[in-house]
Amino acid sequence: MSEISTRDAARDGASARDAARDNARDNAMSVAAISSERQESDDNVWTRRLVLFLRVMALLSILKGLYHWAQVTGFVGGEDEAFENQSMAWQAATVYFAVIELVAAVGLWLATPWGAVVWLTTVVSMAVIELMFPGIYGGSLIVVGVEAFMLAAYLALAWMAARERPP
Repeated sequence: MSEISTRDAARDGASARDAARDNARDNAMSVAAISSERQESDDNVWTRRLVLFLRVMALLSILKGLYHWAQVTGFVGGEDEAFENQSMAWQAATVYFAVIELVAAVGLWLATPWGAVVWLTTVVSMAVIELMFPGIYGGSLIVVGVEAFMLAAYLALAWMAARERPP
């Protein structure tokens, strides 16, 4: 009889230890699940950098779009530079950029594929207008260089982000 009671006591002790260990593990897992600290892995470094770049470009697009709207509404420039005193080509380009820059900004901030496409359209459009139609905005090579640099940075980041994802 003493042998059976010793065996039962050992089994009950082991069950109690297992239950305590399971409870401790469950509590640790539930605390980790609601913890405010996120476990960041280095698996998506380039993707995070790409999203950060897209957000910065979104802020710049907002500023550029608002600047173009300020030109349309007359908040910037003098009487000589008023919207209605400009050529039809300048007016059309300004309204185009006033709208498309803000649309691109929304898409870039959300990091959507259509946002990147709209933004790429604005970059290429501005470069083409500056190079091919210098009478509209003055043909600044600095603007073309900045646009080309931003385009190259986007393509490099997108390529690196695509490489870190499995096929």
